[in-house]
Amino acid sequence: MINPGRFTAARDEDTVVFLIGMRINSLTRPDKWLPPMRAMTRMIGELYARPELGLLHHEMWFSRNLIFVQYWRSMDHLMAYAKSNSAAHLPAWKAFNQATKDNVHVGIWHETYTAKPGTYENIYVNMPAFGMGKAGMLGPISGQKNSARGRLSAIISETAAS
Repeated sequence: MINPGRFTAARDEDTVVFLIGMRINSLTRPDKWLPPMRAMTRMIGELYARPELGLLHHEMWFSRNLIFVQYWRSMDHLMAYAKSNSAAHLPAWKAFNQATKDNVHVGIWHETYTAKPGTYENIYVNMPAFGMGKAGMLGPISGQKNSARGRLSAIISETAAS
C-alpha cells in the first residue's frame, strides 16, 4: 500500500542497522556463490519465523552484489543470533569459511551500526512502508519535521520528553 504524501519513521529505542552482502566475483561459477546465497535467504526465513530472535525488518537488493539491510531490536539480539548453535547462521558461517579458504569466486561483507533515537532521520514520499518505516513507527511529516534538521531536532525533543 502506497502512503501518499511525506512520512518519516522512528523508534523510541536504539535500533541496530546491519548491512550484509555477498559479491559474486565469478559469474560463471554459480556452484561457488549459490550456496551462500541460499544460506542467506534461509536465515531471513528463520528470523521472520522466530520474531523473538530480534529481527524487526529487512530489505534486499540483488545484482552482482546481494545486499540485505536489516533492522534489529538490539546488538544483543544480533550477537546472540550470530553465535547461537541452534540457529542457521553459525553452521552457514562455518561452511562458508571452509568453502572459501581457496575460493575467490564469492565474497561476503557486513557492517553494523547502532542508531540511537535522535541520531538519524529519514523521509518517504509516496512510498509504501520501507526500511525504518517498517521497522519503526511511520508518521506524517508536518511543521518542524519538514526538513532533515527539523526531523532530527523533533526526535531529540520527543526522546527528551519521554
